[in-house]
Amino acid sequence: MLLLGKNIANSLLQTYQKTLLTLPRSPHLVAILIGDHPASHTYVAMKEKACTQVGMRSSVIKLEASISLLTLLQRIDQLNEDPLVDGILIQLPLPPHLDPTLVMQHLDPSKDVDGFHPLNMGKLLLGQSDGFVPCTPLGIQTLLNESKISLAGQHVVIVGRSSIVGKPLAALLVQKHPQANATVTLAHSHSRNLFELTATADVLVAALGHPRFIKAHAVKQGAVVIDVGITREQGKLVGDVDFEEVAPKCRAITPVPGGVGPMTVAMLVHNTLVSCQRRCKNY
Repeated sequence: MLLLGKNIANSLLQTYQKTLLTLPRSPHLVAILIGDHPASHTYVAMKEKACTQVGMRSSVIKLEASISLLTLLQRIDQLNEDPLVDGILIQLPLPPHLDPTLVMQHLDPSKDVDGFHPLNMGKLLLGQSDGFVPCTPLGIQTLLNESKISLAGQHVVIVGRSSIVGKPLAALLVQKHPQANATVTLAHSHSRNLFELTATADVLVAALGHPRFIKAHAVKQGAVVIDVGITREQGKLVGDVDFEEVAPKCRAITPVPGGVGPMTVAMLVHNTLVSCQRRCKNY
């Protein structure tokens, strides 16, 4: 089975559009884009398109790569204090002189729709539902749930321990929750016998940023494979999984592109919508 995240994401966006019509005002997402990183511009444009699709307001604040930390934090303060801003997105990566940890910590956690603020990360670890879950992990969980793939009692091996995907995904899938309850192994570059480990996975998530790293010998027969990676090779987008070699062994697999990526964008819209719902309820 091919897990087409783009189809599921489009269906979810249609649902969000209907929910949006029940609100007293349109949710507002603000993206801060610093510098001229080409991929960042592409990602922000994709997020703007998704917002437009559901009728959600979106704004982009473009800042010079040379901006000082103090000036950036002052701009974030303005957005934190604006009652008509529901979500604030800091597009990564940042220029080298800006510490992403300091920048993320400065966000109002209730507007941190990317889910990277330490308070939201802590709530995720504790299993509290009133924070925001990072968009890619939430997108993976939603993709599996919408595809009727249960994680309960399954061995999930995640290759990659980033704070954007690997670590929050592990925390999410291990929770005592109907859409989780998995046994999770978080593997990385220092894991011994890595491919022997991945070959035991009922669900294998590749999120390490190395194109075609996962080959058929590293995958269990009948496994579900989720490919988070995306790299451009000779004009073609490829994932961390060697799709042509691995797909015949799989019960289900995500393609690249069209798999996890659209789900990530849809979850950003979801989180912004939830933020607006909470804000409208509180005022």
